[in-house]
Amino acid sequence: MEHKAPAGGPAARRILVVDDELTIAESVAARLRAEGFTVELAHDGPAAAAAASTFEPDLVVLDIMLPGFDGLEVCRRIQAQRSVPVLMLTARTEETDQLIGLGVGADDYLTKPFSLRVLTARVHALLRRVDRAGAQHAAITVVGDLRIDADQRRVWRDGVEAQLTPLEFDLLARLAQRPRAVLARERLLEEVWDWADAAGTRAVDSHIKALRRKLGADLIRTVHGIGYALETR
Repeated sequence: MEHKAPAGGPAARRILVVDDELTIAESVAARLRAEGFTVELAHDGPAAAAAASTFEPDLVVLDIMLPGFDGLEVCRRIQAQRSVPVLMLTARTEETDQLIGLGVGADDYLTKPFSLRVLTARVHALLRRVDRAGAQHAAITVVGDLRIDADQRRVWRDGVEAQLTPLEFDLLARLAQRPRAVLARERLLEEVWDWADAAGTRAVDSHIKALRRKLGADLIRTVHGIGYALETR
């Protein structure tokens, strides 16, 4: 592991970069340091999990294929400790692999090879989303049998609490702002993820599936070719 602080000082946001390909890891780290972030590197699964505990990053850039144990297991362990946004990197192109990554708590993914400019934009977008969610006014939203506590970031349906990832919570809260209204995938990407990319609509679909699994298949209605709407009893 390697830790270098930029000239930006102690207030700089911390990013953990995990990749066993040293050239890629160093290139990503150099670009992020140039953006003013404090960056730590790890090159295998056990080192990544340990660094997440000690370094307490604000965001993790995480390769899916790692020695020791893979990025999916790293992501599970990180999210079990504390909620932190994760940008998954994968050399695999199969959709199922990407969706599995999202299913264990990753917020977004990039397929190798990728542009450092795009990666940096995704990092900034994820951090803006976290900041925006943290600045929201405390409020309780009740929609039918669904109760959302924005201050504590907790959700109940029929009195039973569901454990959501930060992005799942933000997506549900956005849908709950306009019950029964159909929100396009592209709009959800722009407003929840803070970026608009047609290729990323699969990320929306994956997180909708996770919400249905945790809160009930009848909660969110699919409008084919358009997007989703929150339905309540």
